[in-house]
Amino acid sequence: MTILVLNAGSSSLKLAVLDPVSGVRRLTALAERLGTPQASVRVNREDAVALDDPSFAGALTFLQPRLQERDLRIHGIGHRVVHGGEQFTAATLIDDAVCRAIDTCSRLAPLHNPANLAGITATRTLFPDLPQVAVFDTAFHQTMPPQAWRYAVPEAWYREHGVRRYGFHGTSHRYVAARAAEMIGRPLAELALITAHLGNGCSAAAISGGRSLDTTMGLTPLEGLVMGTRSGDVDPGIIAHLVQATGQDAVAITRQLNSASGLLGLSGLSNDMRTITTAAADGHPGANLALTVFCYRLAKHIAALTVALGRLDALVFTGGIGEHSAVVRARTLALLGFLGLREDPVANASDGDANGRITLPGGTQALVVPTDEERLIAQDTADLIARRRESTR
Repeated sequence: MTILVLNAGSSSLKLAVLDPVSGVRRLTALAERLGTPQASVRVNREDAVALDDPSFAGALTFLQPRLQERDLRIHGIGHRVVHGGEQFTAATLIDDAVCRAIDTCSRLAPLHNPANLAGITATRTLFPDLPQVAVFDTAFHQTMPPQAWRYAVPEAWYREHGVRRYGFHGTSHRYVAARAAEMIGRPLAELALITAHLGNGCSAAAISGGRSLDTTMGLTPLEGLVMGTRSGDVDPGIIAHLVQATGQDAVAITRQLNSASGLLGLSGLSNDMRTITTAAADGHPGANLALTVFCYRLAKHIAALTVALGRLDALVFTGGIGEHSAVVRARTLALLGFLGLREDPVANASDGDANGRITLPGGTQALVVPTDEERLIAQDTADLIARRRESTR
């Protein structure tokens, strides 16, 4: 079975055609600057081509004959959807009712869900006969107990406005937890893991027996760890303070917490951890502060998540920073020695040994596990399609 996987952002569309079993990509594409005159699309590693129609539908219309040229027979389409609220606890076959529910959740993810829905609408028009599946970032965390997802706020805020912790990056956390179990050689059902997805967006999750018990992101992807441009945890009183002090409204302050804070805000230099670590090594004070705060807050949240687990069998690093920054991993592990984590400098410098391990034998394991959200979306899509076929026989 060959699956088309789409990840639609506010101005971009990432696409992959892959085998869900092997994970082999048969085609990849990236459309950028959608909605602008500069919209373009790149197929595999070919040069970017300007789009006459800069919409999601225009990008997919451009790509449709490229699929046919390569004789790629698509059996289904899987979509990454950021927010599924409380309604979706697993991947779901898409119909009109599901689209309406995704639209309703847009109030909780106004930057993401409308774009996800635009991608779904375009593919349903262009590929009307193909089954399509929504895979939700929030679904994996719906197993959290109330003490993890409730905020200590008025009950009416939750009942009437959905104010609770949802968590994100669920597809990545689910994938790397399963891969970590394979690499360790133990059943996932027996393991207590903390997975740290570290990229421009960052989150960590406590996973016991393959189920999420707690995570660092909340109502929105702004809560939790320090990120590329997002602040992570702050005192909510900051917003009222700055509204009074600057005359800006709460929306403008929140926008800066999302796009001008994190590594960029601390360093005054960049949101890219590669730039930050290089500059810190060269003595840049802002970069050194950003790196120090990032690792301290990461270690602090990892330690806190062990409360949900009761023990820790392994810590898993993934995402662009988690997979490639030996400096971040080393600094974080150095703060977590009391959990039995002891860095193996040689393995860490190589982004893990043959089994992904970056810690010395005899203690708690830490692993580097590359994530592959597209492959898991493809697997979920293929599974649902197969189940639907069985049910209609």
